[in-house]
Amino acid sequence: MTTATPTVGAGAQATGATTRAGRVRKRLNTRWATLISIVIALLWTVPTFGLFISSFRPADQIKTTGWWTFFSDPQFTLDNYQDVLFGNSASSGQLASYFINSLAITIPSVLFPTAFAALAAYALAWINFKGRDWLYIAIFALQIVPLQMALVPLLKFFSTGVSVGGVQVLPAWELDGAQKFAQVWFAHTCFALPFAVFLLHNFISQLPGDLMEAARVDGATHPKIFRTIVLPLITPALAAFGIFQFLWVWNDLLVALIFAGGSSETAPLTVRLAELAGTRGNEWQRLTSGAFVSIVVPLIVFLSLQRFFVRGLLAGSVKG
Repeated sequence: MTTATPTVGAGAQATGATTRAGRVRKRLNTRWATLISIVIALLWTVPTFGLFISSFRPADQIKTTGWWTFFSDPQFTLDNYQDVLFGNSASSGQLASYFINSLAITIPSVLFPTAFAALAAYALAWINFKGRDWLYIAIFALQIVPLQMALVPLLKFFSTGVSVGGVQVLPAWELDGAQKFAQVWFAHTCFALPFAVFLLHNFISQLPGDLMEAARVDGATHPKIFRTIVLPLITPALAAFGIFQFLWVWNDLLVALIFAGGSSETAPLTVRLAELAGTRGNEWQRLTSGAFVSIVVPLIVFLSLQRFFVRGLLAGSVKG
């Protein structure tokens, strides 16, 4: 009798969880829910569709009429894209070269925090050491620190290094040209780690303890457990964070402009987009085509990782 009671309780909890999940799925599959979802999707897509239409309209049409007038007076041109991608003037074009800078900034800025956060999250979840809980609380609390408050300390760290009691502990970085990418990678990694560790810790800590114990009984060390068991199971979480981080870094202007500078050698796509409107801000046709060009890469990344993204958001939300 004593051994049957927990089993019944566990079965009742699983049944209750399944029933709740079934009710949620039933409500989300109604006609009204589907209709509302379609309306929200259409409203969300209209601005992007208007941007796409405007990017192919002549400059005089963009400046005098709205994009919806295209359907009554359709006029196409590729001059906007030609001007933005390959123009030679100082205030237009050359976006093709800035793509490389954005990729050089974004890819390492996604890989570094993802790798470090996965290792840290595993250690905080499954390795017992003194002060582990306090360390996790401190990392969680760092999420509330505004990014802007860390810009000046980071700039001082890069330019003067670290001194303790008049003794130079870490030298100044003194980087020039393309070497400044390292400063942007460092900054984005620092800003992303608190949220990344918090997100991945929630996934890793929910893995079955029996699975870890069985691996230890078989003689597996922590590196082997992490590599062969944990990493395959948290792939959806890694993809979800990777998408968020990629979009954030790709669309970032402030961090890249401060730590990489505004030169054509290191400036990302966003810096060039900010300059496309011209000194008087009247070259709107460049903004439409330039903005749509900048959307292409994040859109490809999101669509290619969408299935992992959805699994990462839903993992652990319903048990049973």
